[in-house]
Amino acid sequence: MLFDHVDLRVSDFAKTRPLYDALLPAMGYSQLTETADWINYERPGGNATSAFFGIMLDGGHRANGSRIALRADSRAEVDRLAAIAQSAGAIAFEPAHLCEEYTPYYYATFFEDADGNKLEICYRAHRM
Repeated sequence: MLFDHVDLRVSDFAKTRPLYDALLPAMGYSQLTETADWINYERPGGNATSAFFGIMLDGGHRANGSRIALRADSRAEVDRLAAIAQSAGAIAFEPAHLCEEYTPYYYATFFEDADGNKLEICYRAHRM
């Protein structure tokens, strides 16, 4: 089963949007649809039934222990996206590394947006 969309709450667009504006287009979600209360990052040419990553304004939002893991196609892609996230203001940033405690060859970077929402970019290789 694939996910249809991500609907993430943030407390302030001004502090969280720079990360998403840099990272999501680098992952192919470069078409934006937005209102004063939400922003959807979509793939170009998408329609009302296409997958999207959305952030919604919620002034009372407080981050919790949930984490959104975004899949990359290679270790090099994890490294590239990690560099983009770090330069775009990711906090609690952990450089990409092997996470053998998850599974062999699991390669990931971990970070948070300015609100403390936890994100990960990972690549699951079958072997190196």
